[in-house]
Amino acid sequence: MKYLVALLFFCFIPFSFAQSDSQQTVISATVVNEVDNRPIANANIININTVKGAITNENGKFTLAASVNDTLHVSMLGFKSLRLRVTNDWIKNKETTIYLTEKAYALEEVVLRPYTLTGYIEVDAKIVPVKENYRYSISGISAGYEVGDTSPQAFKRVVESIFNPTDLLYNVFGKKPRELKRLREMKKDDTVRNLLESKYDRETISILLGVSPKEISEILERCNYSESFIKSANDLQIMDAISACYEEYKILKKRS
Repeated sequence: MKYLVALLFFCFIPFSFAQSDSQQTVISATVVNEVDNRPIANANIININTVKGAITNENGKFTLAASVNDTLHVSMLGFKSLRLRVTNDWIKNKETTIYLTEKAYALEEVVLRPYTLTGYIEVDAKIVPVKENYRYSISGISAGYEVGDTSPQAFKRVVESIFNPTDLLYNVFGKKPRELKRLREMKKDDTVRNLLESKYDRETISILLGVSPKEISEILERCNYSESFIKSANDLQIMDAISACYEEYKILKKRS
């Protein structure tokens, strides 16, 4: 009987630890400037594991639900982004200080090329170049296609998609289904959406989806988005575009 009790005791210990590791608790921290320890307001914090976000207040403080070993991504305009892991000590103390380092920017030469405008709309409309891109659909095909003078290979990609759409999109999404499923979670959190709407560097999307900025461009190219959209869209628009294309892929996959 003693041996049975001892065996059950040792079996219960790992189980209890596993439960405590996965259990979420509310943690807090203060984000400060590494140079002068001044609090940084409006810094963005995202729990990469749960895809939930928070923003620091005027005192640099934030609270966020997390578990042990969750990874937090901390970013702020003008500072180097930081990734840190939630530790047992942080969970126990429920408070810590996060130090951000300011970025050093090298100013580059800017060349201004103004257009000589006449003041007449009819004339100036011909002088200033206008890049037009159109998003259209084809009857019987759920995918949309963007073409224009900045998307020279659009026709080729449309033809490829019509003849074999599933194979085309599988090359994009088939290798990373788990990461791309997180798009739904990303779209639910207002803090994450507001952060992505203000960013254009693809950094946050890259971290959350586990892809590089180059791969993001390749995904959008294969999803028939123009070069001008890929370069000029904010991160929220990029996320919505990838999400829409992923939904199209799942529909096509079910039909095949």
